[in-house]
Amino acid sequence: MSDYRKAKVNKGSGGWGGPLTIAPSADKPIIACITGGGIHPVAQRIADLTGGEAFDAFKSTVKFDQMACAVIDCGGTARVGVYPMKGVPTIDIHPTSPAGPLARFITEEIFVSGVKPENVEEA
Repeated sequence: MSDYRKAKVNKGSGGWGGPLTIAPSADKPIIACITGGGIHPVAQRIADLTGGEAFDAFKSTVKFDQMACAVIDCGGTARVGVYPMKGVPTIDIHPTSPAGPLARFITEEIFVSGVKPENVEEA
């Protein structure tokens, strides 16, 4: 019996993609937060709803295959594509859409943007 639950992440105002269902597991318990230090409220809300572990991946590394999702704050073209390319569901707090050299990996099935805590709900 798992203590993990699912959360639904919807795009926010001006956002793109999704919705994503985030489902941590024993193999992928990490809600990776890559937002410049600390745990962003979106990452904390996902962790609170799912039982996943909010982790400051800006200060310490975590393997891609341990991430249930990545919460990023990229308004450009770098990080916005790295996590989708690695198969990690990606939640951008900025209202971005596919762009840059990794745009082909940024699909509605793995990426959602413009997300605020109120865009995250129980699934």
